Amino acid sequence: MTGTTGAAWHGGAAAVATLTFDVDAETPILAAGRQYAGHLMTMSHQAYGPDVGVPRILDLLDDLDVPATFFVPGWVAEHRPGLAATIVERGHEVAHHSYSHRAPTSMNAVEQRADFERALEVFDAQGIEITGHRAALWEATQTTLELVAEHGLTYDSSLMGDDRPYLLGVDGRPVAELPVHWSLDDWEQYAFLPAPQIGSVIESPRKVLELWQAELDAMRHYRCLFNLCLHPFLSGRPSRLLALRDLIETAQSRGDVHFARCRDLAAATYADPALERRDPPNVTADPAVYPD
Repeated sequence: MTGTTGAAWHGGAAAVATLTFDVDAETPILAAGRQYAGHLMTMSHQAYGPDVGVPRILDLLDDLDVPATFFVPGWVAEHRPGLAATIVERGHEVAHHSYSHRAPTSMNAVEQRADFERALEVFDAQGIEITGHRAALWEATQTTLELVAEHGLTYDSSLMGDDRPYLLGVDGRPVAELPVHWSLDDWEQYAFLPAPQIGSVIESPRKVLELWQAELDAMRHYRCLFNLCLHPFLSGRPSRLLALRDLIETAQSRGDVHFARCRDLAAATYADPALERRDPPNVTADPAVYPD
């Protein structure tokens, strides 16, 4: 499988592609309300991701010889104890995606720490090395980044301050940020459930493929990070997975796109002497101007 090498984070490629899969399974629905545990249609809809989608995705990645990163909530790894190991054995990365998939912005600092560390304990018990993190719903707070730095993780992938990797200074420690964006998230294209309502439109995979190919070519023009965020319960469905195959084959045919696991791209980011460290966003909102 290919990676990213060289002094510059992009290793000379026109764009770097990170294929990332958020293996949320039941967690985002349970985070919306534990009463949904008794909704069998809804629970089966979510279980499709790890039980059907992930094996198909792993076969596709093997077939096309590309690496990927799977962001797995600790709850999902705990309830499917062989899942994370299978992903790693196939040559891919497993990364931290909270324990419960509750948004950090909905928790206080004590709750965040407990959730964050509980996930680490699950992966440690399973012998899974964790070097990166993605916040549930991408809703990171300053506490979230502090936990990433405190526990020695090398990167986060939750913020939107650029379309190239950058370095954050967090409590005197560097954290590589691999930025994301809604335009490269399949949730905005395919997510639908009547209750809890998580979307109202199911797009055609052909339309989605056109969008993502346009993003890829524009990012090749500007030498960017094509950080694609997919959910196996969504993109593991047959027509959508074939569209993903088309997208990967298009990127390979360009001849100037490198595929990398997030942990490898983070290492290349640290090694790039041209990248300066930034501070995380620190916005103060005057309550007299912006009331709660």
